[in-house]
Amino acid sequence: MPVRHRRRLGAKHLVLIALLALLGSAGTFVAVTGSASAHPDPSSGAASPDGGHAHAGPSAADFADIRAARPGPRDPRSGPDASTGSFTTRCGRNENGHRNPDNFIVTPGVTNGAHHLHDYVGNRSTDAFSTDDSLRAAGTTCSQGDKSAYFWPVLRVLSRRAEGHGAADRANPGRVLTADSVALTFRGNPAARVTAMPDALRVITGDAKALTNGTANARARWTCTGFTDRAFTDRYPLCPSGSRVMRLLDFPSCWDGQNTDSADHRSHIGFPDAATGRCPRGRTPVPQLRMTLTYSVPPGPVFAVDSFPEELREPVTDHADFENVMPRALMAAAVRCINTGRRCG
Repeated sequence: MPVRHRRRLGAKHLVLIALLALLGSAGTFVAVTGSASAHPDPSSGAASPDGGHAHAGPSAADFADIRAARPGPRDPRSGPDASTGSFTTRCGRNENGHRNPDNFIVTPGVTNGAHHLHDYVGNRSTDAFSTDDSLRAAGTTCSQGDKSAYFWPVLRVLSRRAEGHGAADRANPGRVLTADSVALTFRGNPAARVTAMPDALRVITGDAKALTNGTANARARWTCTGFTDRAFTDRYPLCPSGSRVMRLLDFPSCWDGQNTDSADHRSHIGFPDAATGRCPRGRTPVPQLRMTLTYSVPPGPVFAVDSFPEELREPVTDHADFENVMPRALMAAAVRCINTGRRCG
């Protein structure tokens, strides 16, 4: 081969090497942030270590300074029959690392039915095969014998590396964060007294598939400590120095009075009217569960909630689940506290 041709080939190789280096950098960015664009194609994820695909998301557009959030709506004004007290059950913050990618309410009997990892507090046995009876027979992390199952998708610091060895970890890579604090508070109704939840009542809030289903059932709010008068539903909050990320998850509380679950896991219990706080006719107000989760995260857009692959780890998909397995006497005590305007727990 002529020397001149070899020199040309060498120059081409140098250009090719430079291009490959740039592509490698871009691939690293995608692997860490999950996306190179604001709305990546759900069908084109980055390759995962097992030869599958780690799904894309979130993007830089999914984050915003909490100070840019609009003030949230005010709670309805309490009427003369309001139940203004609260009852907080103390169940820890999952210090024992009870996690799995199951959901016995939505996908019973299916291992990895959620395709994303859940944090659990309360009932120590919760997994895909949990039943009302198995939950009643198990131990609990809660005080006062509350065996209820409380769970939500984990929050992770984004990275290329999967923390665990399961499919949910490979699809949602990053280091799992244990919440700094978990508050599980049952509240009253601004228009009426509440009645006891029935045993084994199953309740969900938010929509794990809100990106594809639409946001009609999106309920979770993202905010920061010190800024709880404002929140996002469709953005992750960037918090000022000294402030922590906070997730607020309010559950529906207007029960149909008969069913402990329904085919869509929503029809048997709904939300009160946002303006008045009243339950629709034929519905009974029960204590409303509010989960408040706080986290210390590194600064910047470097965290995300676990999600189904097609949901791209969008903040609007945040959600939580609950089954009531409180002893009847404890539920009755909670109702008394709420109806008499006291704070108990």
